[in-house]
Amino acid sequence: MRRYATARKCRRCLPLIALGIWAVCSPSVATAQLYGIDFRNTLMPASGGMAGTSVAAPQDMISAVNGNAAALTQFQETRVTIGGAFAEATYDLSQTQAVPSLGVLPYAAKSSTPGVVVPAVGAVMEIPEMPLRTVVGLGVFGGAGSGVGFEQVPESNGTSSYLLLLEFAPSVAVEITDRLSVGGSMLIGDGYLSGPFVGSSPMSNAYSLRAGLGLGYELGEATRLGAYWQSTQAFRFQNAAILYGQTQATTVNIGLPQTVGLGISNQALLDGRLLLAADAIFLNWDTAALLQNIYKDQWVMQLGLQYQANQRTKLRLGYALAGNPIDETVGTSLAGVPVPGGVPAVKYLQGQYAVVNPHRFTGGVGITDLLPGLDLDLFAGGMFPASESLGSNTQTSLKSYWIGLGLTWRQG
Repeated sequence: MRRYATARKCRRCLPLIALGIWAVCSPSVATAQLYGIDFRNTLMPASGGMAGTSVAAPQDMISAVNGNAAALTQFQETRVTIGGAFAEATYDLSQTQAVPSLGVLPYAAKSSTPGVVVPAVGAVMEIPEMPLRTVVGLGVFGGAGSGVGFEQVPESNGTSSYLLLLEFAPSVAVEITDRLSVGGSMLIGDGYLSGPFVGSSPMSNAYSLRAGLGLGYELGEATRLGAYWQSTQAFRFQNAAILYGQTQATTVNIGLPQTVGLGISNQALLDGRLLLAADAIFLNWDTAALLQNIYKDQWVMQLGLQYQANQRTKLRLGYALAGNPIDETVGTSLAGVPVPGGVPAVKYLQGQYAVVNPHRFTGGVGITDLLPGLDLDLFAGGMFPASESLGSNTQTSLKSYWIGLGLTWRQG
């Protein structure tokens, strides 16, 4: 009895400890570059171990809130999750020719931006006494982020760029039949931007909304289908930059792309202990302000598996193949802002968002009832090194890794 009482006291303290850690670490969410700057579900507690695979059968409720909201009906209990991820990137840039219009001289250096923490917090519960079974969810998480910094290199003329997009997302799902569910989310974004223009770029913030619709269908006892659509999310940062050599402040528009996700999962093998899942995600970067001048439309394929090793332990693996989003045919402006120096200058600025790595591998473990009613998810992943030449004068190289966890309290 004494041991159980001690465990119960520890369980009561853990939410406060986890929440405190999250509150201290979460203000900075830059540099965690995954698909362009969009995280999708690759940093979520359970989906993170499956390379973000989560459209048809998400294994954590925050992934449903941030993707296919219809999948919330798959969760039978009231759940509260507190988690997060640490992401570290190594980014190198080499500029072989000067860009006089930006005050940039030839140099080669590694970005000085440190690794950061990305939060993932959410809750889900069923609403009783509704005509149709209705489940509501709420998530607070990092939606997108990127960051590079070369302020330590005088030749860069203070080149740096930071972007942070946090999302507050209420969502709801309704079970239309035993097999069919529909859902929707409203993602309320809080964005912070500095750069990417060389010059004076003080940190500024803006707000924006993003709508999401989802569909889930149980094809058979072991197979699920899922699909979702998310609108673009456009942020308008007022007076966010003063371009090099100019004195008037410029408003910068930047956004996340319209996104479509399709998924399938199957749990028929090994007496239901093996879950196989696959997602195809289309990122319509042409709809995203500023980034439409840097990226082209991108397809991502995510593959994940989960093996129930015993009654309490789940093992997860994932692989993602992401198309190179870099647009080779840039113009002379970004987000409608003419860039001094034309195409070579735009290519240099494009290098601050050059996420070209095609291969991502992840692994994770889920432990049920770490304490009574308390589950633990752990995950880790990384991108293999990749390089890209942006024109004839700018070369970039990027590799990164991330680790994370989530604690989930279940009731009911």
